[in-house]
Amino acid sequence: MILAEPRGFCAGVRRAIEIVEKALEVHGAPVYVRKEIVHNHYVVGVLKRRGAIFVDSEAEVPPGAVCVFSAHGVAPEVRENAKARNLDTIDATCPLVSKVHQEARRYARDGRTLLLVGHADHEEVEGTYGEAPDRTVIVESEESARQLDLPRDTPVAVLTQTTLSMDETAGIVAVLGERFDDLRSPADGDICYASTNRQVAVKQIAARSDLVLVVGSRNSSNSVRMVEVALLEGTAAYLVPDVTELDVSWLDGVTTIGVSAGASAPELLVDQLLERLDQLGYHDVELSVTTKEDIVFQLPSGLGQARPSA
Repeated sequence: MILAEPRGFCAGVRRAIEIVEKALEVHGAPVYVRKEIVHNHYVVGVLKRRGAIFVDSEAEVPPGAVCVFSAHGVAPEVRENAKARNLDTIDATCPLVSKVHQEARRYARDGRTLLLVGHADHEEVEGTYGEAPDRTVIVESEESARQLDLPRDTPVAVLTQTTLSMDETAGIVAVLGERFDDLRSPADGDICYASTNRQVAVKQIAARSDLVLVVGSRNSSNSVRMVEVALLEGTAAYLVPDVTELDVSWLDGVTTIGVSAGASAPELLVDQLLERLDQLGYHDVELSVTTKEDIVFQLPSGLGQARPSA
């Protein structure tokens, strides 16, 4: 087995989970969380057992209760609704997602049409779109980029979901660059370091493996992208939400297995998969290191204190 590094939790995911844990510690259960704090069913299950209640909308949170916004960010309208309900809000938005929100506000103030590259049904895209809904167009593919009904001289700005495939996004941005004469985009791009690093690592192990297994939930965008990256390298690849979903038929004729995990997948799930593969005869593990990650995001200020009672 070839084990990719980096893999698993990124700084934004660690921070978001710690925020919910700290909120439970400070405020006591229940603490409400709008949407899944991160896209991993195991993590959500653990936090539920500790007293977190996950809801689809801030409207489901009792007035005055503690409400955590997920790592994927929220639209300004959500914040306004929460304020109107007197919710004690704690923002677990990943700082790299917050950066995209800031860019959206800045480009919208400059009078540009925002071309938001991403998946329309993803919570991160919904939040970013909400910053300037009257000026934002979601672009999901190269084909939709070509079909945009906008004049060539329209002042536009390109923003992207942080968890996209680097190669696919580059193709879409290239099409937009050909379509528009006045196009701006952030100098350092929007795809986060964790998505980039994990895709690079998967490419490296895919080149040496007969099969790549990526630990991650099906609704985890960055995990799904990692599987796609391996497939594009010509290597068979599957998403494994947990060890119970490993199909042993995938291993027929396979001598070398590459293993990685999405940015919201805990290492425990990787360990369980490695143990199962060891039982199936894959005893040797080699670590494939492409880079070391040492990024840490601080928790929000004021999280350590409960709100005074009215």
